[in-house]
Amino acid sequence: MPKSLNVNSVPAIVGIVGPVIVIVGDLIASLSVPGYSPIRDSVSSFAWTSLGWLQTICFLAMGLLWEIFTAGLYFTIRRARGFHLGIVLFALCGFVLMLIAAFHMGHTGAPRIDGTIHTISSYGLGLLFPIAILSLAPSLKNKPDWENIFIYTIIAGVLAIALILGALFAEQRGWFGLYERIIIFNALVWVEVVAIHLLRTRMRQEPKPQHS
Repeated sequence: MPKSLNVNSVPAIVGIVGPVIVIVGDLIASLSVPGYSPIRDSVSSFAWTSLGWLQTICFLAMGLLWEIFTAGLYFTIRRARGFHLGIVLFALCGFVLMLIAAFHMGHTGAPRIDGTIHTISSYGLGLLFPIAILSLAPSLKNKPDWENIFIYTIIAGVLAIALILGALFAEQRGWFGLYERIIIFNALVWVEVVAIHLLRTRMRQEPKPQHS
């Protein structure tokens, strides 16, 4: 019989809940503010709207849940070359996400340092995420029941690199907000897929026999 949910399932559960919070929160909030377009306007600029506080809460929550999910990966994945680098960078992604939430993009009357930290953190996260998951990929390949996740991780990592390069060197006039959301969505979907797989793996594991 499969295991029921227990404390060992918590990292997987928060990995499932976190992306849902961010995606649903952004969708509801961005469509509720008159004059704001989730397609045209950047994700960062939403922080200065009347519902910017909701975005901040969602991103802070995701950053905290990200760290818990990272712990689940650390204690679950069989380690291969690049594992520790991947885990450190992946954990750093959660911290950077909280920086993005705490320091908003430059705005009239706001300290210049806030915008600087926000910009560096935003592009830093875009680069950290693909490097982190591609570093973890060899460890996923080592487990037969994670083979499909390994292939998906390679695809998501390469896509993330292509998207962040596009943000740096290509122009997205009129649809920059949508482009940013595609970058974020790619990362959140990876977390969601891996978290669901992690939870299913946990629940399939048989309890070890107790010895007297």
